Amino acid sequence: LRHQVQVLSGLEHVNATPGNDGPGDHARANGTFLTGVRVRKTAGSDIRAGVSIDQVAVEQVGLLTRFPSLELSCDAVRKSGTCDSGYSCAYEYNLSWRSPTTPLSPESNPRLVFERLFGAGSHGQRRENFRRRRQQQQSILDFVLDDTRTLQRQLDGRDRRKLEDYLTSVREIEQRIERAERLGETPDPTMDTPAGIPAGYAEHLQLMYSLMVLAFQTDSTRIATFLMAHDGSNRAFPEIDIPEGHHYLSHHRNDPEMMSKVAQIDTYYMRQFAWFLGKLDQTKDVDGRSLLDNSMIVYGCGNSDGNRHTHTNLPVILAGGGGGSLVPGRYLKLSPTPMSNLFLSMADRLGVQGLERFGDSTGRVTAL
Repeated sequence: LRHQVQVLSGLEHVNATPGNDGPGDHARANGTFLTGVRVRKTAGSDIRAGVSIDQVAVEQVGLLTRFPSLELSCDAVRKSGTCDSGYSCAYEYNLSWRSPTTPLSPESNPRLVFERLFGAGSHGQRRENFRRRRQQQQSILDFVLDDTRTLQRQLDGRDRRKLEDYLTSVREIEQRIERAERLGETPDPTMDTPAGIPAGYAEHLQLMYSLMVLAFQTDSTRIATFLMAHDGSNRAFPEIDIPEGHHYLSHHRNDPEMMSKVAQIDTYYMRQFAWFLGKLDQTKDVDGRSLLDNSMIVYGCGNSDGNRHTHTNLPVILAGGGGGSLVPGRYLKLSPTPMSNLFLSMADRLGVQGLERFGDSTGRVTAL
């Protein structure tokens, strides 16, 4: 798969650095990764980040598929509380942001992801079950919209804005139902419905990766984000004989044994990612090329050095051929460049029109 990846150096997220905000590098790294903005330091409900690049693309590309985007994770999502030095957990557990104040919480249960995409039941039953669920959802939505219109007239200020955010979510579900009806029958893959969250981490990762491949293969969506582990995760890895937590080990203070274990964990994650790329490479798209040939996949992290919490020279891989718009199979050394420049360049290749700037972009990465 070496010929299908570009290893990029020199990319950075200046807005993830402390600035005047002090500690909280994990929350900032996660909240900034796909948005390119400096997130507001708050542990309350007044969170503020920016629209993430996947949701910018959704505005134009998401209309072409049954699901505008797919948000996945292998962590149990935390939506409130403090997770990192005065920052809301919303920053550390969400990659995708529909608006500066509305994160899109990812799903970690493979069964729920599968049933959302293709319906419940066994092969041969799912289409009918999916159709019934759409009808039920439409009936519920009609009731909710009627009820909230009455409530809206009684609210003002902050409460009305919260209700507007809620109504936006309701309207998106309604649009999804309409889009599903317009795009025809729901695919019914032969894959068995997953039982739920597996006990083993590698199996969990591979199940989520498989669901992404299936979603792309059936053109259920063309945009997905996957939070393999939140920034600051202290997961242990007994399957590779590492009982210590990842976060603990990342603060290695240049201890050779701890650094060796961090390298083993990095290798573990890369093996899972390579497995995903292999699945994409083996799956044909409608034009005869592989899904990997027709995809652009960013793999990376918002912290380049967990020991010192640095956000320069981030570890980033860009995989896939982008439908012929990328030149993979090389190492691309960039001068210090905002990560947002990469995302802006990818949006161009995805066909997003009229996007002049994104996040803290200063231009485009033309050498991709």
